Amino acid sequence: MLGKFFKKPGPELGDRVPPGQHLTNGFPVLTYGDTPQLSTDEWEFKVWGLATPKTFTWKDFMAMPQHEFTADFHCVTRWSKLDVKWTGVKVTDFLQQVELDPKAVHVMEHCYGGYTTNLPLEDFAREENFFAHTLFGEPLPAEHGGPMRLVVPHLYAWKSAKWINGLEFLDKEESGFWERNGYHKRGEPWAEERYSNALF
Repeated sequence: MLGKFFKKPGPELGDRVPPGQHLTNGFPVLTYGDTPQLSTDEWEFKVWGLATPKTFTWKDFMAMPQHEFTADFHCVTRWSKLDVKWTGVKVTDFLQQVELDPKAVHVMEHCYGGYTTNLPLEDFAREENFFAHTLFGEPLPAEHGGPMRLVVPHLYAWKSAKWINGLEFLDKEESGFWERNGYHKRGEPWAEERYSNALF
């Protein structure tokens, strides 16, 4: 596998490729369960919990400021893809449309298909995070999370939930799908926070 699909990063990339990662030649697809097939007409996004409940349509998201992003992408399964090009909406711009309770300190990402993953609010509400609907100039394919996914470049990719359709704001940490099944609660690539120490 190494050499055909993956390669070791050179020393010149030491500040971009976290420990234990290899560079991929493609863009691997890793999914638990079925891949939802959704049109932008039926897609919707809800906010609830410690926030004023609100539902956004695809048109609502398209009316928000659109930006192009270039970000490195690190998967917990030890591959990285550099300079991935996306188009979408900054999380910080989206949050201007949401009325949060001051007690909200955590976010649970909810997705079509039932997947969930958690983030501290401080990790979610960063300037470099975004909701992506376009990948390398094309509509985001379903296998990569289309029509929309969250991208959180500073954490492992399981925190960048595919097929996202809602955010639940919480006053405490709760575990999402992979966190309940042995993954680290935060997932910092440079610290190799892959799995829960409690299980090993």
